[in-house]
Amino acid sequence: MAKTTPLEFIRQVQTETKKVVWPTRRETIMTGVMVMVMTLMLGVFFFTIDSIFEAIVKLLLSFAK
Repeated sequence: MAKTTPLEFIRQVQTETKKVVWPTRRETIMTGVMVMVMTLMLGVFFFTIDSIFEAIVKLLLSFAK
């Protein structure tokens, strides 16, 4: 593997940085909104599943009395 000098490394980094395509403001906002919506949906889903399991466990424990 060929070694590069620090100056050559910096040039390569600058060249690669110029290739980066940054998202638009609208894309960033839409992605953030989608993350929030999905987080909310998963929170509701897991809350529902947890409540169902809690009810099942309480029912089973009531039979043990």
